[in-house]
Amino acid sequence: MAKTAISPTREENYPEWYQQVIKAADLAESSVVRGCMVIKPWGYAIWENIQKNLDRMIKATGHKNFYCPLFVPLSFLEKEAAHVEGFAKECAVVTHHRLEADSNGKLQPAGKLEEPLIIRPTSEAIIGDLYSKWIQSYRDLPLLYNQWANVVRWEMRTRLFLRTSEFLWQEGHTAHATEQEAREETIKMLNTYVDLVENYLAMPVAYGEKTKSERFPGAVNTYTIEAMMQDKKALQGGTSHFLGQNFAKAFDIKFLSAEGVQQYVYTTSWGVTTRLIGSLVMMHSDDDGLILPPRIAPLHIVILPLVRNQQDKPTVLAYCDDLLRHLQKLNYDNAPLLVEIDNSDNRPGEKAWGWVKKGVPIRLEIGMQEIEKNAVFMGQRDKAYNEKTSVSKTEFLASVVATLETMQNNIFAKAKQFQKDNTVEVKSVEEMYQFFDPNNESSGGFALAPWIDEPVSEEKLKQDLKVTARVIPTYMQGATGTCIFTGQTGAPYTLFAKSY
Repeated sequence: MAKTAISPTREENYPEWYQQVIKAADLAESSVVRGCMVIKPWGYAIWENIQKNLDRMIKATGHKNFYCPLFVPLSFLEKEAAHVEGFAKECAVVTHHRLEADSNGKLQPAGKLEEPLIIRPTSEAIIGDLYSKWIQSYRDLPLLYNQWANVVRWEMRTRLFLRTSEFLWQEGHTAHATEQEAREETIKMLNTYVDLVENYLAMPVAYGEKTKSERFPGAVNTYTIEAMMQDKKALQGGTSHFLGQNFAKAFDIKFLSAEGVQQYVYTTSWGVTTRLIGSLVMMHSDDDGLILPPRIAPLHIVILPLVRNQQDKPTVLAYCDDLLRHLQKLNYDNAPLLVEIDNSDNRPGEKAWGWVKKGVPIRLEIGMQEIEKNAVFMGQRDKAYNEKTSVSKTEFLASVVATLETMQNNIFAKAKQFQKDNTVEVKSVEEMYQFFDPNNESSGGFALAPWIDEPVSEEKLKQDLKVTARVIPTYMQGATGTCIFTGQTGAPYTLFAKSY
């Protein structure tokens, strides 16, 4: 068996492989605070690229960024019953506002607050209060706001990027005069997320509406994007919620219509998080480390000078500098190519493996042999490490942008084919249990079946197979069948999977 950079491999221990890819790529590490993480520069650069592209998309749809406080009064959270019930077990609570030394000199909480403050698990409550003040007339609508922020949900079982007690995200909050307008907004932002993850992160997703038990607390409808990881589990990549008038009534968000009638607004909320980095790792990476789609990579090309002796060094570095200048004049995805020369003193093989593990799309190894041929020795991260090619410098410069785009498309196509190969339609309960056979480690994926969305069969699937209903996929175009559990007709086709 060929030696790999990551141990254990995906096949040997997928959860531990995931942790080791993150470590090898230097993306993040656990904090001293339980359940929290430190996002390191390479990981944060990926988040910045996600943020940059999504922020542009959000603004292109007419939204403006703003910022709301981290603290939410407890009484605000209590106003919407389903909302508080859904988040109560995850809330971090602030009860004091200062520290004082006791008789032994140890610091103790002091200055008890009159009302406890919740560190936001999400911001619907405090934004509901603000919107009740900002919206008075139909002329104030629609209100289309988004914020980039951090939130805290006190998770019991944490894993870097996938589930942490604090994470980064964006959360959009909009208010509308009509139900139709709010519903259109909800779907528009769902489609924006599909655009982001498929065209930038190269992650194919099944998207559509969540079932009743999977809805956001307080929502009328929740829509989701669901991605398939290499272990065939589903990962929720983002959600968009039609909140109806639930929060409007809880926080008294009214407007005077053009006809002079007081009415409640309709609201939406939607968000994606740093969990996208975790899904990126699990969907694309291999046993040599991270693989990054070029459109989201912090660096497109790394140039590795191969200096055998000090006499050759000036010539090699001059050739690399010239190559760098030519590359920086090129554009990829409407921005200059991101290129770097690795001048570190590490051994050539160690240098190359370091960048392989970080997922940089293209590596160029430059030594005297390449200079004599006026060429580059190129390795691509979407191919095997030993699959390198010598290309003339002129040809490389003429084709590198197209090569990056081909890599982007190939990474997506590979993931799309994996999803297709591991999605099946099951026509009976027996087929469902066979597909998710708990005694077969290679079983599972996405199971498509007509289901009436009722709690008895749902709970049985969770208990027996650890399987949940992930999404009623839009691609089924509203198709229905006979529920495989109850025999009732008119059951929407639903995707089932084990999930993170």
